[in-house]
Amino acid sequence: MGQTHIIRSNTFRWALAVAGVFAVFVIVLFGFIYWQADQYLIARSDKMIASQLNAIAGLPNERRLEWINEHLEQDSRGVQYAGLFGADGRKIAGNLERFPPELTMNDSVQSVSVERTLPAGRETHVIRAIARHMPNGDALVIGREVDETREISHVVAQALALGLLPALCLCLLAGAWLSMRAQRRVEEVNQRVQRIIAGDLRERLPHRDVDEPFSKLTVIVNGMLDEMETMIHALAGVGNDIAHDLRTPLTRARLALERGRTNATTLEQLETVVDKAIANIDQSLAIITALLRLAEIENSQRSAAFGTVSLHEILQEVCDIYEPIAENKSIDLRVEARQRLSVLGDRDLLFEAVANLVDNAIKFTPEGGRVDIELTRGDNETIVRVSDTGGGISKQEREAVLRRFYRSDKIRSTPGVGLGLNLVAAIVKLHGFRLAIHPGPGGRMEIICPDH
Repeated sequence: MGQTHIIRSNTFRWALAVAGVFAVFVIVLFGFIYWQADQYLIARSDKMIASQLNAIAGLPNERRLEWINEHLEQDSRGVQYAGLFGADGRKIAGNLERFPPELTMNDSVQSVSVERTLPAGRETHVIRAIARHMPNGDALVIGREVDETREISHVVAQALALGLLPALCLCLLAGAWLSMRAQRRVEEVNQRVQRIIAGDLRERLPHRDVDEPFSKLTVIVNGMLDEMETMIHALAGVGNDIAHDLRTPLTRARLALERGRTNATTLEQLETVVDKAIANIDQSLAIITALLRLAEIENSQRSAAFGTVSLHEILQEVCDIYEPIAENKSIDLRVEARQRLSVLGDRDLLFEAVANLVDNAIKFTPEGGRVDIELTRGDNETIVRVSDTGGGISKQEREAVLRRFYRSDKIRSTPGVGLGLNLVAAIVKLHGFRLAIHPGPGGRMEIICPDH
């Protein structure tokens, strides 16, 4: 993974943008702190100068000279200024050579340029100063350098700059690390996707059990891959199943017609042969019709037109239709729907699902048995239950019976194409319901409709 890829990644660019915003914020914050500190220190210095002026102005003339000299002698840092000038402008005391010409006598602190006498010579400085006329006509000037405020501000600036640089470097390092981490994950996903494209349907995207969007996305994608793998495996066997289930009745029809053409000597014999051929062709057409119906349901957009369906009415209609068939086998068919319950769905499809369950129950229940159709309520769900006194479905076959064309060895002699339960499962899935198959002697199947 090259450095160029890291720098060009969106993650690094976002980290760089965040670092830039952070830098601008710190610079603005430093400017505000500098301005506040400078204003505060100058205001404090001005207040001190004004207080000193008031204190000196209230002293007698002789004491005033002593105070100025003592005040300057105690200034170890050399930041204090004082000067007493006569009415003619001559210097009487202090370390100012002359009265600052731009300084006005209005008791306000001002920034002025002054000359100060030092052992090494004269120096010019910009100070904050205030001046006032004394009662005897003298002019008193008190001042102070404010360079120390700039020194403090400079120290603050250095501290902020030294803190800002490591912070920026840390942001960039974090951006580079996040970029490398994201690229590693993307590269790992790409490699696994390539293996999936190459045909390894068992491969899945890497998943970490953490609460983050990428992990949630991988869970969804892996679930989709599980569904696709199941569908592909199912489709792989459907072709063979279709060929096998269509070949048998078509072969029988061909053999019947061939034998009829060769052996039939009367019209009645020929009609018998034709009837057998038609029955086998009808079986083939039933398989094709069932497959087309499954495709229609699985690709259906009918959920947009769902409406309120009265389940108790559907159960009664199914019972009325299959009651004659049950009577022919001496099967006691009963419906129990004490409550008038409704669900959101497609009435025709739900009728077809219940009818398929009842048809299977009657088909696999021995003569003299019993089939019950029940409508009941569970915990926040409506249940349609079809139970019988037949052999039932074993625990090992619960998943298998939902596959297309699956027929158990013990029911090979029973008419059917092995698509009924697959059709029911497709209808149930379209509605967002659940199909429950209870194993054991006596078949029991339930369509569970959760409340929405």
